[in-house]
Amino acid sequence: MVAARVLYIDDDAGLCRLAMRALQRLGYEVETALSGAEGVAKARATAFDLIAVDHFMPGQDGLATLGELRALPGAPPIVYVTGSEESRIAVAALKAGAVDYVVKSIGEDFFSLLDNAFGQALTTRRLAEEKAAVDEDLRQSNARLETLLKEVNHRVANSLQLVSAFVHMQSAALPDPVAKAALQDTQRRIQAVAQVHRRLYTGDGVDAVAMDDYLSALVEELQETWSTPSAPRRLTLASEPIEMKTDRAVSLGVIVNELVSNACKYAYSQTAAGEVRIALVRDGEDRFVLRVEDDGCGIEPGAVPKGTGLGTKVIRAMAQSLQAELSYDPTHRGVCAVLSAAC
Repeated sequence: MVAARVLYIDDDAGLCRLAMRALQRLGYEVETALSGAEGVAKARATAFDLIAVDHFMPGQDGLATLGELRALPGAPPIVYVTGSEESRIAVAALKAGAVDYVVKSIGEDFFSLLDNAFGQALTTRRLAEEKAAVDEDLRQSNARLETLLKEVNHRVANSLQLVSAFVHMQSAALPDPVAKAALQDTQRRIQAVAQVHRRLYTGDGVDAVAMDDYLSALVEELQETWSTPSAPRRLTLASEPIEMKTDRAVSLGVIVNELVSNACKYAYSQTAAGEVRIALVRDGEDRFVLRVEDDGCGIEPGAVPKGTGLGTKVIRAMAQSLQAELSYDPTHRGVCAVLSAAC
């Protein structure tokens, strides 16, 4: 085992020689300095494992020396030595950065106490270095995992994009308009899920989605899909900066896709312009409220769902995964769907 290197700073030359012999017998490599300035110079030029600093020194006392030593790059643990038993000196030294203090006395007891203080200082430093190494390993491991998760999300998004392209090609090849529309609805659902994974590999987080960014991209895609020169659809989004776990973000995104698609298809006539408004706001600390509304023809009580009814089933399933229920505001002129759940 390599001996610890100690610098002992004291203006008493006799005590320095005594300290050198005593500490060498205890297994340390020892150098001495007869003033604070000399001690700082030696510490600047040579790497020591431990430094002991006497308090009472002419010119530059121990506290001033301690301050200069602590300012050095990679300063080692410093044990403060004082011939006074005044607690204020010890408190001042500890506040200035000393790891421990020893009251100087004549005899072997002093060097035993100094050895004990050195041992505790070395142990504390070793534990701190080991903790720093473990923390660094953990940081690197987390960084690797984050990179891997981003790559996984990238691949999932690309795969879903490929599936979406296949569905689009299949729908384009079908002559039956009902089957074609069903496949186009499926394609939009796939895109809503893929958009979540895009957010995960392009954002800072790996397990949570910023819903304002996600919904903005989703609504933009829906705008491009549903708004045409003959039937313009204006989609507006007002979303607070809420983060959700991946599975919950997927469920909410699919619900928004279904509600907006239904409003664009059924709220207004094929030749009329129309607006659909989407809002996501906080409801307390850990809940949110989603509103999707239009100013169209509304829903008659007891009316049979238009289309295949699959969209309604999808909405119900996604709402159940969020442990929420979708309700409709009966006072709204068109349709106003409201969903409240935990973030």
